[in-house]
Amino acid sequence: MSTATQVPELSVRVRDRLARRHPGALIGELTVLPGGHSGLTYSVTAGDHRYVVKAVPPGQRPVGRNDVLRQARVLGALAGAVEQVPVPGVVAVDETQPAWFAMDFAVGEAVEPVLDEPEVPAATARARMLEIASVLRRLHATDTRTPGLDAPEPLDAAGELERWSRTLHAVPPELRPGGEELLARLAADVPGGMPPVLLHGDFRLGNVLCDGERAVAVVDWEIWSVGDPRIDLGWFLLFADHRNFPQLGHAVPGLPSEAELLDAYLGDRPALPAMDWFRALGRMKMAAIMGHNLRRHREGKHHDPDQERLPPTIAAMIRTARDILG
Repeated sequence: MSTATQVPELSVRVRDRLARRHPGALIGELTVLPGGHSGLTYSVTAGDHRYVVKAVPPGQRPVGRNDVLRQARVLGALAGAVEQVPVPGVVAVDETQPAWFAMDFAVGEAVEPVLDEPEVPAATARARMLEIASVLRRLHATDTRTPGLDAPEPLDAAGELERWSRTLHAVPPELRPGGEELLARLAADVPGGMPPVLLHGDFRLGNVLCDGERAVAVVDWEIWSVGDPRIDLGWFLLFADHRNFPQLGHAVPGLPSEAELLDAYLGDRPALPAMDWFRALGRMKMAAIMGHNLRRHREGKHHDPDQERLPPTIAAMIRTARDILG
């Protein structure tokens, strides 16, 4: 790991704030945390305490994924929510640009069973998926009137379809076989809305730190919003089956089926209408994201030869989405 010598001003500001929080404690240097895909993420120690710092990159505007203050707000709102969702506690917020905040370092592992290495025991993976289905239920039960959860217009099925249709259309046709038919079928039967809830935006085991079978902290809140709960659900269910990811995924015996995960999410509540449409939407979104990344690689905008493994999965996402729609 490399220290954050390239952002000395940030280091001074963070260490000064933590020194005031922990008088007399030895404050460590900021160390880059690997694995992040947006913003700047570091770990830092203050005596026996360890924190994670998220900051706006120098020279960039605090918007979208770089709006770290918005991430701090949702974490703060969840920390005081009635329905407990495990999240790291926010310990410091600095709105001076470039803004940053510090949160507790949650100890755990975030492993997507069908995609990530190292693999976890199959029984553990199964228990974790069922556990976080109930975490998602509690997340969706959060009162969206809570201070800090001010969001723009709620996301609905029509808006999500329009947004991701544009992304898929930007992918060369040869990389999205059957994509036009899928989009037409989704557009022909857009479901009515449900009361808006708090949405994580990328809810899956890869974004939940776990200790054994217990969920310790839901992380990566860069794209949280408010909207139809089935948007989160359709995405979460996508990761239950390795066959959705040809050449990328691997089998994990005993993982819960999508139906089992839905039951764990619902508890004693009635079934949700039109879930097949949202399951298909989740697959279309994944195809659009992968197609976008592959196109950028082939155009030389982001060199990553690993993207060449994606075409079979893109095709499978579109094909299975069409199958789900009947």
